[in-house]
Amino acid sequence: MGSETSGNSNNKSAVVLSKLATNEQHGENSPYFDGWKAYDNDSFHLVNNPNGVIQMGLAENQLSVDLVEEWIVRNPNASICTTEGIESFRRIVNFQDYHGLPEFTTAIAKYLGKTRQGKVKFDPNRVVMAGGATGANETLIFCLADPGDAFLVPSPYYPGFNRDLRWRTGIQLLPISCTSSNNFKITIEAVQEAYQNAQQANINVKGLILTNPSNPLGTILDRDTLKKLLTFTSQHNIHLVCDEIYAATVFDAPQFISIAEIIDDNEIRNHCINKDLVHIVSSLSKDTGFPGFRVGIVYSFNDDVVNCARKMSSFGLVSTQTQHLLASMLSDGEFVEEFLIESVKRLRKRHEKFTNGLEEVGIKCLKGNAGLYCWMDLRPMLKEPTFDAEMSLWKLIINDVKLNVSPGSSFNCPEAGWFRVCFANIDDQTVEIALARIRMFVDANNNVNENGVVKNKQQWKKNKLRLNFLNGKYDENAMNMNMMSPNSPIPISPLVRARN
Repeated sequence: MGSETSGNSNNKSAVVLSKLATNEQHGENSPYFDGWKAYDNDSFHLVNNPNGVIQMGLAENQLSVDLVEEWIVRNPNASICTTEGIESFRRIVNFQDYHGLPEFTTAIAKYLGKTRQGKVKFDPNRVVMAGGATGANETLIFCLADPGDAFLVPSPYYPGFNRDLRWRTGIQLLPISCTSSNNFKITIEAVQEAYQNAQQANINVKGLILTNPSNPLGTILDRDTLKKLLTFTSQHNIHLVCDEIYAATVFDAPQFISIAEIIDDNEIRNHCINKDLVHIVSSLSKDTGFPGFRVGIVYSFNDDVVNCARKMSSFGLVSTQTQHLLASMLSDGEFVEEFLIESVKRLRKRHEKFTNGLEEVGIKCLKGNAGLYCWMDLRPMLKEPTFDAEMSLWKLIINDVKLNVSPGSSFNCPEAGWFRVCFANIDDQTVEIALARIRMFVDANNNVNENGVVKNKQQWKKNKLRLNFLNGKYDENAMNMNMMSPNSPIPISPLVRARN
């Protein structure tokens, strides 16, 4: 059966896939995903591959996994695959209602409130589960828009939105340009301009998408900005989608403010805000570090959207085994409280350690207070302020410094030279190695002029970067091989090579 195409390799060209399957909207060819491929092909390991690529392009929270492991040990009955929990096995494995286990949706609603400082309450009946934030975002777009419609989104924005929001839905994303002149803050004027431009181009704008806290900036939206944006969307009768998957990663003042809190603001109520146009996307991938559980949440204030999203969730349900475990864990109020407090402490400590290490070598980052990453400013290292120069620098960092950081162009950043670097998915020792690689990379650049001539050979030697310019090789014994790739082009500054 099907032998006419599968039995002979010569006939492979005869297989025709759908336009949806083969279009370029997935975004897989983005440098963002290319960096992951480079890591997959040469993954760093402290013992087995110390010269490999360190993964700093993955926004994953692994800093507090030990707390979860300890809870699981203390609560074996939370799993249906243990002697203590086996009595729930039959009920859980036979449950098929796509509304979700009642104890799960109740626990999720309480958790959402907890991660917003208890300032708002969430209704379990409005909790719709999906296969991670990816599935939640796509489900919501399917409910709100038709192919060809558009959503405004502040740039820079998460590269995965091209896949999550556009690929299968057929909608458009229209960037709202935000720049470093005001620390990439979104302004109502920029939103108005983007909306007007779309109107003039006869593009049907269905909504505005916000990521709060921001990925990749690591910043949050203030109350005044949220009020203005909510007022704008209501006045223009378009949807406001707030992706709040990093809500519990805010590690410094000011506190996170959810759009759910803004809706209940007395001042906003006087502006005739339409709650039916407001929707929240959440997940457990970032806050708790459970990306493999694929728990995404659509929370809408619109009854019709809730009902439609719930029907669509049939294509990406969370397994009942996972629901059962998480219902037990998230219902443990004492544990959740302690976990969130400790997680924030560890994120703050790691952020300070990494940004301080960058500052020591003259690299600045946008000031942020949330997320699992930094928005790193490498503009001074570019030959010229172009995206071609950015890509040249990025390729050197990937291939020679062996760090997978993500270039700003993959986030649709309007300025060249910005990079997102993640710090919460690796251990302390790997952070030290990454910083050491960056330090030597910067030292190499600082000690070589644009013509490739060493400016201070004595300082070069002090940095253990003794070069032999006659034979084009460096002294391998002078370098800790845990810190730099043996393929690093040290005799010629990496940035000089980028200029050629």
